[in-house]
Amino acid sequence: MILLKKATIFDGKSFMENPQDVLLSGDRIEKIGNIQEKEEMQVIDLEGRILCPGFIDIHVHFRDPGYEWREDITSGSMAAAAGGYTTVVVMPNTEPPLDTPSCVEFVLWKGERTRGARVLPAACVTKGRKGLQMAELGKMADAGAVFFTDDGFPVETSGMMRKALLYSKDTGVRIMEHPEEKSLTLKGQVNEGLASSVSGLKGMPASAEYIDIARGIALARETGSQIHFTHVSTEIAMKAIKQAKEEGLPVTCDVTAHHLSLDENHVLVSKFDSVYKVNPPLRSREDVRYLWEAVKDGTVDAIITDHAPWHRDEKDLPFQEAPFGIASLECSVAVVFDTWLKLGKPVCVERILSLFTSGPASILPEKWQELGTLKEKGMADLTVLDPDTSQAVDTSRWQSRARNCPWENEILSGWPVMTFLKGVPFDRGEGSLE
Repeated sequence: MILLKKATIFDGKSFMENPQDVLLSGDRIEKIGNIQEKEEMQVIDLEGRILCPGFIDIHVHFRDPGYEWREDITSGSMAAAAGGYTTVVVMPNTEPPLDTPSCVEFVLWKGERTRGARVLPAACVTKGRKGLQMAELGKMADAGAVFFTDDGFPVETSGMMRKALLYSKDTGVRIMEHPEEKSLTLKGQVNEGLASSVSGLKGMPASAEYIDIARGIALARETGSQIHFTHVSTEIAMKAIKQAKEEGLPVTCDVTAHHLSLDENHVLVSKFDSVYKVNPPLRSREDVRYLWEAVKDGTVDAIITDHAPWHRDEKDLPFQEAPFGIASLECSVAVVFDTWLKLGKPVCVERILSLFTSGPASILPEKWQELGTLKEKGMADLTVLDPDTSQAVDTSRWQSRARNCPWENEILSGWPVMTFLKGVPFDRGEGSLE
């Protein structure tokens, strides 16, 4: 039994009144309140720290199966736990793609054998992510898929998207759309705007994101099916989602930590360091400002990492030749909180915390939604956040195999300092809080 003393408790929606004690027994929360210490209890003092439901990231890439030298399920799961996450959803752009029930079962099987965060699989919408033939959505949902997505690509045709939305309706599993009109972004490298004008590199316009989102909204309206738009990066697209929500449509969205904290100027100032190359690209400062407005007004449902690990040799190339992607699982929470502090706390802290907990949980299938709450008899998946901890990002100490991180050596404030996975504290190898 583990007794967490004097914790400031965030239950997934709001803070509980006054610091309280939390008793963990096995994989459950036994009691919350004023609890007397007993000899058989392991006692951990959390005074001044925030105890939350375990953080959830609904969009990561672990490259397993097929590209395990970049990241596998074991290293990715450990990295997630080190970063304060207790549950992550892996994308299906692997080799082979996760487009069959057996592939979904493999991810779950391997995830259960790691000591890190819980790993849940997203499965492909179409076979091979090629957009030609719909995958067996019902069977993959039964096998344990928690999203359907061709991530890396949008669903290629409107007809296929409409069919997938209709089929997904009875599975309890949402379509997650990668919003991009590929004909507008072909050979694109940076945001179309300041970055493309200064560099001469092919730009990726905001319209490419908006057009695909407008298509998804129209089809959600017509079918009544749920659709989730991932890594939304532009003001025009986010405004369309806000309007759809006001209309009452079953539309949700997420934003990444890097799109909340970085903009296209970082590409220019770094003299085109490939560590800043990501899809969708880092956008304008105006877009970043509006994303924070969307966080504040409730348009955004979750904050994700879109953790995209690459081997150093693959990423250390000239900007035009390097692949897209940022690795951030072990620092993304601190990135968001540090940015929030530097912006003068433009959003209440409860709103930020909800986007790591109850927000993403609410988008998952019903059986997983309790993960976003902290309550008696609930699952003891917990994250301890210390708003006063400041430290430098040091990728040499990461659990992840990736090092393609734009915040290397940067001092950030507001870190997860402890993660409980089914009631067991994750060993970061850095000592304990006791």
